Amino acid sequence: MKHFLFFFLFVINLNAYDRIIALSPSINEIIYALGDGDKIVANTTFCNYPKDSKNKTKVGGYFDPNLEKIVSLKPDIVLMQKSSTKLSKQLNRFGIKTQLFSLQSLDDIKTTISKIAVVLERQSDARAIVEKIDKAIQDTQNIVKNKKILIAIGHPIKLDRRVFVVGDNLYMDEIISLSGNQNAFSKKGGGQPVLNMENIIATNADIVIVLAPYMAKKNLTKKQLINPWLDLPINAAKTKTIYILDKEYAGIASHRLEYFLKDFREFLEDVKTR
Repeated sequence: MKHFLFFFLFVINLNAYDRIIALSPSINEIIYALGDGDKIVANTTFCNYPKDSKNKTKVGGYFDPNLEKIVSLKPDIVLMQKSSTKLSKQLNRFGIKTQLFSLQSLDDIKTTISKIAVVLERQSDARAIVEKIDKAIQDTQNIVKNKKILIAIGHPIKLDRRVFVVGDNLYMDEIISLSGNQNAFSKKGGGQPVLNMENIIATNADIVIVLAPYMAKKNLTKKQLINPWLDLPINAAKTKTIYILDKEYAGIASHRLEYFLKDFREFLEDVKTR
């Protein structure tokens, strides 16, 4: 019996991940949302939510994590996005376990939450989070229909320069479609779509949403970001259905997707009243 108990405790110890390194803001946030932020021994420079994340050891940025520093921290496991495949192989050579996740689509995000929950043995917490996201998606549906929605990313105050927009390779494109509307930028293909003023006018978007999470840090106001769009000959300018989302979670694929969906719903409800 004593030998069985020892073996049982040994197996539990093998599967316990008490020292975790999170190599993206999304993964970092999900771990905290599942209740195990205390297990994070390090994360990246842009992992700043919740506040406790700022106090964690930093191992570099998303694109330039420090291999030597990661190894020196002796993590039980390193969680990262699939774009870090090369780093994963390097860490594996040092005997460090890794797990990679995709966060491109809505299903990816929900699956990642569930998979991280398995690592942490927090499956019931993950189910509750995913249910909230699914409910938030449902709540955006059929408020308005067949509107062309353009989602811009960044803080453009002059639209004659490069303007980054959401294409068909991001989960936000799915959100637009599931709401009963369409992405104003309908061209298919990978990569990050970048438009000039002529391209923007050609979309003739009915609704424009600008994701500007660092607006305050750049000392910009919503009016400064909205005004350039009002000067364009597009439907959104005529109806003044141009919205700024200045929350830091804008564009972060974590449990806070629920908050983004609620903001998106509010924009659609405002459009409906116009």
